Amino acid sequence: MQINVGSVDRIVRIVLGLILLSLPLWLDSPWRWLGLIGIMPLVTGLAGRCPGYRLLGLGTCPIQKKNPE
Repeated sequence: MQINVGSVDRIVRIVLGLILLSLPLWLDSPWRWLGLIGIMPLVTGLAGRCPGYRLLGLGTCPIQKKNPE
């Protein structure tokens, strides 16, 4: 799979994933386990690849054009 997540998007995904993963440490309600949703943005941010973007044909990574010779 091709890299389709740009650098700003990657940083936002990593930070958001870490914040969501910290919810079980801070909340005492049954909703705290929803923080495990943070695994997905963290993994996609670290890998630079998002399957959802690929399915929708989106991407935030600048496309590198090949020079024809």
